[in-house]
Amino acid sequence: MELKDLLGYENVVIQCHDNPDADALASGYAIKWFFEKNDKEARFIYRGRNKITKSNLLIMLEELQVPVEYVPEMDEEPDLLITVDCQYGQKNVTETKAKKIAIIDHHQKTVDVPELANIRSNVGSCSTVCWDMLKEAGLNANDNKELATALFYGLFTDTNRLSEVSHPLDRDMLDSLLVNKSIITEMVNSNLSFNELQITGKAILNYEYHETDKCLLIQAEECDPCILGVISDFALETENVDVVLAFYESPYEVKFSVRSCTKEVHANELAAFLADGLGGGGGHLLKAGGALRPELLTKSAKEVLEERLRLYYEKYLIIYAKNTTLDVSKMKRYDKLTQSLGAVKLADVFPIGTPINIRTLEGDVDTVIDEDAYLMIGVEGEIYPIKAEKLIRSYQLTNFVYNRVFEYEPRIKNTVTGEVKKVLAYAKTVLSTGNSFIFAKKLEQPVKIFTAWTEDKYYSGQVGDYIVVRADDEHDIYIVNGELFDRFYKPV
Repeated sequence: MELKDLLGYENVVIQCHDNPDADALASGYAIKWFFEKNDKEARFIYRGRNKITKSNLLIMLEELQVPVEYVPEMDEEPDLLITVDCQYGQKNVTETKAKKIAIIDHHQKTVDVPELANIRSNVGSCSTVCWDMLKEAGLNANDNKELATALFYGLFTDTNRLSEVSHPLDRDMLDSLLVNKSIITEMVNSNLSFNELQITGKAILNYEYHETDKCLLIQAEECDPCILGVISDFALETENVDVVLAFYESPYEVKFSVRSCTKEVHANELAAFLADGLGGGGGHLLKAGGALRPELLTKSAKEVLEERLRLYYEKYLIIYAKNTTLDVSKMKRYDKLTQSLGAVKLADVFPIGTPINIRTLEGDVDTVIDEDAYLMIGVEGEIYPIKAEKLIRSYQLTNFVYNRVFEYEPRIKNTVTGEVKKVLAYAKTVLSTGNSFIFAKKLEQPVKIFTAWTEDKYYSGQVGDYIVVRADDEHDIYIVNGELFDRFYKPV
């Protein structure tokens, strides 16, 4: 669904969830602004039993001129009802009768989705979804600085002060928005009420410490999700604590926050593991978080999280490739199959010596362009740097254009000038040459591999994936996805 699909209705109401947060308010603000820019009327409302009372949200409403109405009783039946940051039929949004329903959201789907819907569960906020929809409709949120500031604050609060931002679209929005920093500072420093200060103190005092794993488990009362970030950030500073998991349970969701200060545990991976099949989770290597859907839990949230936390620590074998050699006598020998991949010479994009940021679905990479710097585009669209020597040794370069369709098309930004260029505009097809022998075997236990080249970051492999070592370098150990292995290699 695109925003233009909503313009054919006359009586339009935009509704966010009861007890709205900053993301819900910013999202509804964005959609109402879209209608105004198209000379159409639309009401923006919230319902439920409680009016907004949190000081940071009251500042947001006043300083950013958020045009929302509190409507506890609704008599009219609009032609179109658009729910933002929630899904029509969920328990956290009071039902409003309407002739047609539309949904704009970023949470996991929990209802039957109508034809008019744009739900992107992989992004950090509904504000991001609305910002991108405005952009697709030819509108620039920066034309309304109050709206731009609201959208920034929506993402800021929904991702624990940006600590859980993982999708490149979220980062694109952050890069593009021109915000009023003084208002952001005012709202941030009014976020904690005295009641939430008590919630923070009580939660920290009732911690559970798992000594073997140096992990703190902290249960809080229901609160603003940002408070979980405050709790976990503070608790991580405790001696002999490497990981903190803070959470609360409500009738509508279980929110949790993960912090890690050890290279053996990536916070985003742990968050995804905790939420697998029950909700969603993600973020950065050191800070992450997520949510579980209560209706999918067969035990209390605490029991589920404790059990999954224990399974996570028991699950992995850790390998440090720099100091490890594998017994290749128990592995099969394979040769690399000819493949058609993509490559970009970075010096064709920006001049040599330019500091750049490469933005991909897998994350951001910062580097400086030199004569030998290339980007490889893998069979699944993954992007990774490679030096000319290694590229030429393993691949045949061609002048054929390389075309692929991505969920998110990678971009390269000149970090000095801010100029952004898309990767595919410079991509050429390369063909793997074969004669690259490896030893490999299927994993029978999940592993974390710290490669010889990246000692501060591991790569995870699951049962059914392959652990691989190059025949000409016993310390070049890595993981290949089990579903892709037969596309890459043939037995010798």
